[in-house]
Amino acid sequence: MDFELTEGQRVIKAEVRKLANRFPLQYWREKDWKHEYPFEFVREVASAGWFGTAIPTEYGGAGLGLLEGSIVLEELTAGGAGFDGSNACHAVYFNSHSLVKHGTDVQKEKYLPKIATGELRFQSLAVTEPNAGFDTSKITTRAVKKGDLYVINGQKAFISRLSETDLMLLAARTTPIDSVQKRTKGISLFLVDMRESGKAIEARRLHMMTRHSVDTNMLFISDLKVPVENLLGEEDNGFYHLLDTLNPERIYLSAECIGLGRLAIQRAVEYAKQRIVFDRPIGKNQGIAFPLAEAYSEIEVADLMRYKAATMYDNGQQCGPEANMAKLRASEAASKACDRAVQTLGGYGLANDFDIERYYRDIRLMRIAPVSTEMVLNYLSEHVLGLPRSY
Repeated sequence: MDFELTEGQRVIKAEVRKLANRFPLQYWREKDWKHEYPFEFVREVASAGWFGTAIPTEYGGAGLGLLEGSIVLEELTAGGAGFDGSNACHAVYFNSHSLVKHGTDVQKEKYLPKIATGELRFQSLAVTEPNAGFDTSKITTRAVKKGDLYVINGQKAFISRLSETDLMLLAARTTPIDSVQKRTKGISLFLVDMRESGKAIEARRLHMMTRHSVDTNMLFISDLKVPVENLLGEEDNGFYHLLDTLNPERIYLSAECIGLGRLAIQRAVEYAKQRIVFDRPIGKNQGIAFPLAEAYSEIEVADLMRYKAATMYDNGQQCGPEANMAKLRASEAASKACDRAVQTLGGYGLANDFDIERYYRDIRLMRIAPVSTEMVLNYLSEHVLGLPRSY
């Protein structure tokens, strides 16, 4: 079900799906089994120009909006890849929003044209830390200005695609938390060229249940030297700049969840029509049909909030509540869809060769990251409903 898509958006949807369909399910099974990054897929996405969807035309992009970018990621997911495909690409989209909005003219001219073509891989966002979790104000990674350099030391946790990125967006404290009046002040953002970082960044891969094709790492940063011209936005105001990455990230991930939920339902419906038990297709049984119909309806409702949040962002409106609600509803709806797909296939739903178990594993992450269901509810309780802060 498409919500008032323009003709151009329908073309994007069809063309991206056509690209995604060129990669058979066996390709994704093997990437998952071997824990291999889908280089071939990512190169196809880049060469087709999709990384430049929301990058301004003056920097070699298509000059479209977050909504169009979310359509790309939805279709990369729904075309059969699941999160192994879309998550291999998606950081380019939300990282680029921060660079477009807060980068200097020099930074934009240096990086954006190469990001748009895929020549420069902008695939990592390093914010989370082992002892800070969702409380970004408590990060302790420290950036100290020394002449024309910042020297950075600290640790980061759950950082994805590190082995596949040239450029990383890194958050660090430039002013200690006990020296600022408001704890969200004193954080700055940096563009880190991983090709020049040498041994200053040590990565240790975490072996995760989910997204086997995309690496997840702990980072240990020791005397990393970053030129002052790689400061993104204003010093000490990085937390507020980061919001221009986090809201798009939530919207993009909601689109990926919607794509995965639709893929799981599609596969389950196909199976339910063909699987004969007691001389009838199991799809005739309301115990199978009704849960799939309910899951489908919840995906479509979540999709409406995704479109609303994306449209508000593209129109320059504040969309924090909408972005968070889109991510909440989409991740919960897709989780239900994947669970019902497993139940529909029964034992086959847990077999690698039927793919559903991969979707089931991958969607579990989205109820935790990049913001958990509980933290979204905290945000809505306090900032929308006006209830007392609970944490």
